[in-house]
Amino acid sequence: MKLASLRDGRDGRLVVVSDNLQHCLPVEGYATLQAALDDWSGAQAVLETVADRVNGGEGDAFDENACASPLPRAYQWADGSAYVNHVELVRKARGADMPQSFWTDPLMYQGGSDSFLGPRDNIPMADEAWGIDFEAEIVVVTDDVPMGVAAEAALDHIKLVMLVNDVSLRNLIPGELAKGFGFFQSKPSSAFSPVAVTPDVLGDAWRDGKLHLPLKSWLNEEPFGKPDAGVDMTFHFGQLIAHAAKSRPLCAGTLIGSGTISNKLNDGPGKPIAEGGVGYSCIAEMRTIETINHGKPTTSFMKFGDRVRIRMDNENGQSIFGTIDQVVEQYTGP
Repeated sequence: MKLASLRDGRDGRLVVVSDNLQHCLPVEGYATLQAALDDWSGAQAVLETVADRVNGGEGDAFDENACASPLPRAYQWADGSAYVNHVELVRKARGADMPQSFWTDPLMYQGGSDSFLGPRDNIPMADEAWGIDFEAEIVVVTDDVPMGVAAEAALDHIKLVMLVNDVSLRNLIPGELAKGFGFFQSKPSSAFSPVAVTPDVLGDAWRDGKLHLPLKSWLNEEPFGKPDAGVDMTFHFGQLIAHAAKSRPLCAGTLIGSGTISNKLNDGPGKPIAEGGVGYSCIAEMRTIETINHGKPTTSFMKFGDRVRIRMDNENGQSIFGTIDQVVEQYTGP
């Protein structure tokens, strides 16, 4: 089934969306998605009954523009970096070696989860010099996860899957990392897809804790990336959840991100779409390839007025999660 949160107060109003993204129905007894996740064992049957109705043609027209992120705010947002190819390339471009442990122990940071952007909200930025970048990723949503859960058992705690634009401010990152205390200002509010789906909706594309479909992105209407999210993913989502839960339990509604989707090409760096490759899921990786190949980057980070779109289609070319569609706008202060 597919779930969304229409804009209504801080936490939105939960609706079940038809598989074709044409209709939606509210859910009696569960006003918000967080309420349903808190009582997933009881809510699931109710949600499935509503899903049968909406897929039968009942309900109001579904408008992606009316959506907040499925969880407009969450108790926890932890983003991994499961595509180690991306990490290796970025470090190579700045002349830094990559520790071997990165291939066996996932990277993860704890992001801000109190003010997510909606999937069609503009991205407010005060300064283009911050190095504004998008990152197209996959995210899973868990129920309650016990501390010390094993990686394979963790897969059973994945209740929903969605997409995210994990906005990054590349020129603020080096200074923050140099302090040895991680990201904060360099990771502003993220935006999630209009719809979150249960893994069964994904069919055979969801296997081994990975989503085996291309994640498409466009920058100013030009195709930017279409890497397969199931390829070159060093750590599957069960491993990422287990990593997050090593020393603490995770509460229902925890979001775990994959990190930037990144594919290799013949065991080497990928190529832009214009050169026959699958492109990239962020500008930083394109700039990295340009630096490796030509000594310096030529693609600029996002400017005011730039537009990014992110979506994933099924094997029939139909959108699964709806589209993240955002424009960078100048923020002039409160």
